[in-house]
Amino acid sequence: MAQAQRRRNGNIGNIGNGSECKEKELLLLRERSDSEGQGHQQQQQQQRLNLTTRGSLNNNAKATMVTVLAMAMLLLLFYSSSTSTSTSTSTSASTSASTRITTPSTTGTSDEALSISDADADAVINLDHGDPTMFEPFWKNAGDKSTVVIPGWHTMSYFSDTSNLCWFLEPDFANQVRRLHRIVGNAVTHAHHIIVGVGSTQLIHALLFALSATDTHHPVSVVSAAPFYSMYPGITDFLKSGLFRWAGDATSFKVNGSSSFIEIVCSPNNPDGTLRRAVLSTEAGKLVHDLAYYWPQYTPMRGPADEDIMLFTVSKATGHAGTRIGWALVRDADVARRMVKFIEMNSIGVSKDSQVRAARILQVISDGYELPDPDSTTRFFHFSRRLLADRWQRLRRAVEESGRFSLPQFSSEFCEFTKEHAETYPAFAWLRCVDESIEDCEGFFKSVKVLTRSGRHFGAGPEYIRISMLDRAHNFDLFVERIASLGLG
Repeated sequence: MAQAQRRRNGNIGNIGNGSECKEKELLLLRERSDSEGQGHQQQQQQQRLNLTTRGSLNNNAKATMVTVLAMAMLLLLFYSSSTSTSTSTSTSASTSASTRITTPSTTGTSDEALSISDADADAVINLDHGDPTMFEPFWKNAGDKSTVVIPGWHTMSYFSDTSNLCWFLEPDFANQVRRLHRIVGNAVTHAHHIIVGVGSTQLIHALLFALSATDTHHPVSVVSAAPFYSMYPGITDFLKSGLFRWAGDATSFKVNGSSSFIEIVCSPNNPDGTLRRAVLSTEAGKLVHDLAYYWPQYTPMRGPADEDIMLFTVSKATGHAGTRIGWALVRDADVARRMVKFIEMNSIGVSKDSQVRAARILQVISDGYELPDPDSTTRFFHFSRRLLADRWQRLRRAVEESGRFSLPQFSSEFCEFTKEHAETYPAFAWLRCVDESIEDCEGFFKSVKVLTRSGRHFGAGPEYIRISMLDRAHNFDLFVERIASLGLG
């Protein structure tokens, strides 16, 4: 024990005697830590300097590369335009140059503006089809309100409502159809069956089948007053059915005794935008009223239509042509039942997914007018009407200045929907070439790279063309500029 005590005392003494050494060690550790910290800071500063230098070098390299590429592209474009190279090489160079030119630039040189103008001057403007892309800005602004998410287990069944005569009609879509017609006031719905179809095309086929007599060997004649919608003849005769056949212009059709016929009345009319009534009014005939354009953006609402058969389509009402949904309001249950049978045999119903989307689209439009204090950005018909009014004013100005063309004139009428006098702004311009040197109006516009549809397709003469007013803004702007440049002066 004494020995252990001596060891403990010795240790204590060593600790006491080594305090100065310990302090020196601590000082050395602090100095080393400070030195390492300063070194680390210097290293970080050097790394930041290196990164800055490297970024500057990278930016300089990128700028140099962009400059080299631009010079190479311009040389390639110049060489292609000044030599007899192959068509594919020239096209590739022009495409590459156009891609670079249209990229947004902070400087904006006159050379770029000139190149953009040159590219637009060579562009082919296709206004043949009535593709309603004009409405895209409204639906982009609508955002999530018009978005539909369909779970994977929804809409799996063929059947929507087996208690309904039209068993594949989605109830929500039917409700939104009736709601929108009530708000707009363009059609009576309470006494009609709603039949949904794959656009108006399938519904017209279904109606021709439903209205044709099955107890006769003679096909029923289908007519419409010229200028008529260019698809009517094709829809009627495409399948070469023995039940019906296209018989042309209703104004020149001769009713022979009790021979039956079907007259399609398009109002407002495609292509000329005029209001139409039936030309043939005998008991032997059956009427189909195509009201695809009877909406406030195109024409003043004169009150609800109350015909036996009325056709509407989402493509022209809202602009959603790709959804492929239309509907018929049919008073007679037997006619409606035969239409359903045709669609059942033709496509076993109509896409429920498309109906769900169409229902949401119609709901957004109705909500824009029924929700409290709607502003102009949520009111679809007001938004669309302003766009069409501006386009028609600009087109009329360009046509008048040209002195070579003419457009129909429309009178102002009181609109029951807006409660004010309103002009007519059709979805198509029915343009006539009045310059006697132009024998074929479609061919003339094709020569200046504007694609239109000849009056021949509508039962009219070659001096007429139909022009879509519903294309995207850029294409329409180019068209107005181009037509203004075709003047006599």
